[in-house]
Amino acid sequence: MADELRPDIQAAKNQMQAKVGAGREIKRLVEYLWEGERIELMAAGIYGPGQGLIVLSDRRLLFIKDGIGRQVTEDFPIEKISSVQWSSGMAWGNLTVFASGNKAEIKNMNKKDGKQIADAVRNRLSSSPVPAAVQPSATPAGPDVFEQLRKLGELRDAGIVTTDEFETKKRELLARL
Repeated sequence: MADELRPDIQAAKNQMQAKVGAGREIKRLVEYLWEGERIELMAAGIYGPGQGLIVLSDRRLLFIKDGIGRQVTEDFPIEKISSVQWSSGMAWGNLTVFASGNKAEIKNMNKKDGKQIADAVRNRLSSSPVPAAVQPSATPAGPDVFEQLRKLGELRDAGIVTTDEFETKKRELLARL
């Protein structure tokens, strides 16, 4: 059947609360995907040129507007996203994506769909490997120690370092004061 969607796309579509304005994009989504890319979540929303589809895959966050006279895509590779912000009203919300020093706002998203994508991106960001530069290093005592303690606490809370590792490093840092 020509209208049959790939299983991962169908599963993401089934989770969507609001599909209005994204039907054409859902049908043609496979044309915009990279080889082997898997879809996790989707939502309808407005970005730049109008109503389209926001897609979270295993590799990126993608906006697609597949109009009759104009096609627009913009993607945000997960490793380039520094953070996401979600704000909502009664039924609709806005997702703001911060990536590589830029900011993109996707508006009028269904509250549940948008929050689900925001939470999934945040979860992915918090579980990515922490660069070595974030780990505390031997520096002179002073305000940097407090910043290192804060970062170390975040690593502990994210499950990247154990409580024992946190306590050991905390004692080392506090000894510098």
